[in-house]
Amino acid sequence: MRRALPAALAALALLSGCATGEGRADVTNGGEYRFVAATPAGEVIPAAERAAAPDFGGTLLGGGEWTSEELAGQVAVLNFWGSWCPPCRVETPEFQEVYTEVRDEGVAFLGLNVKEADEQFAQAFVDSQGIEFPSLYDPAGEVALAFRDYPATAIPSTIVLDRDGRVAAVYTGAVAQDDLRAVLDALLGEG
Repeated sequence: MRRALPAALAALALLSGCATGEGRADVTNGGEYRFVAATPAGEVIPAAERAAAPDFGGTLLGGGEWTSEELAGQVAVLNFWGSWCPPCRVETPEFQEVYTEVRDEGVAFLGLNVKEADEQFAQAFVDSQGIEFPSLYDPAGEVALAFRDYPATAIPSTIVLDRDGRVAAVYTGAVAQDDLRAVLDALLGEG
């Protein structure tokens, strides 16, 4: 019994870190989820310091193939999420609100559903929340691995690309709508 109590307290601490929305899960440790502190608000990376995003693609939730070529010429918001992730359940509907505001201004949103046990859970979440932007179903986290130079291996994570397909901002942890809007406004204001 004495050995079980510390293990139970440790598990509770992990769950409470996730439930507050203040944490993120590191999914590169053999499939185990480890929650750590989130980073502060994202900032735009100066244009001269931006690196090209890797090419990636996959199968969309609900079917159909998709490639990163579809983002050409647009500012793009890539959000790594899972229906099992409490901060994601708050953040994804908020992303839908921002998407509705900016989709006609040359901004694309793409969800990247990772580490989901069953595609039905992801699809049910998207449907129940009225999410209109597409999501790739990536249970093995292959796209996150393509972005291994950025903290896309944490859930939630968001990477914002400029119109030239370069990584312009990176968030680990949940993103506040105002922070996302500020980054998008800055990138849309670039020539």
